Amino acid sequence: MKHEYPRLKAMPRPGFAAGPCLVKDTMQLSAFARNQFSLGHAALLINEGLVLHVVDDIKRQYDLAKLTVGLLGMAFKAESDDIRASLSYKFKKVLSGQARAVLTTDPFVTTDPELRPLDEVISRSDLLILCAPHAVYRQTDVKGKPVFDVWGHLDGASVIR
Repeated sequence: MKHEYPRLKAMPRPGFAAGPCLVKDTMQLSAFARNQFSLGHAALLINEGLVLHVVDDIKRQYDLAKLTVGLLGMAFKAESDDIRASLSYKFKKVLSGQARAVLTTDPFVTTDPELRPLDEVISRSDLLILCAPHAVYRQTDVKGKPVFDVWGHLDGASVIR
């Protein structure tokens, strides 16, 4: 819809869909439709598979085994502290078995003791993934590190989409 259509240039790109309502609402609709809601089930499978797709894309460009990856934003949506059903944690789990190390940060989440300060995650990471498009990340100096941004939230020479 946005391809070569200047009037929609400012429309946000799709990102990771997550949160407690996504699965709950899909299951409610499926039950109402007597489990004949294959479109909803397919949407869940595609959404959950997005993490694996992004990791595969990254692996085509980088040797993950040699990299420390920093995840920016662990909440399931921007400007929130809610981590329920966040795909960021799925990223962390998948990458933990493939990358040298995985570091996480989020300015809103206070319930995860493994979160590190943003500056530390940037300085210690070789590659960054924007998981939750918090506004604070737009002004963040990523020090030239490559940033994988499916949201289209960031600008800069080091942004990978």
